[in-house]
Amino acid sequence: MWTVIYIAPTAKIAENIKKRLTEEGFLVKIRPVNLSKQQYEILVPSGELEEVQEVFNSIIQS
Repeated sequence: MWTVIYIAPTAKIAENIKKRLTEEGFLVKIRPVNLSKQQYEILVPSGELEEVQEVFNSIIQS
């Protein structure tokens, strides 16, 4: 099962987050929320949520 960890405001930001998390060894999916608003959900497997959140927080703060 997949869990949304973040809603990115642009495709470029979503791709950057996906790239960084993938480099850390996580499975990541991107899904458009609403094409008119151009927002994208970042999804990760539920079982990896806690580990991903730690890495994600360091990505967002940098």
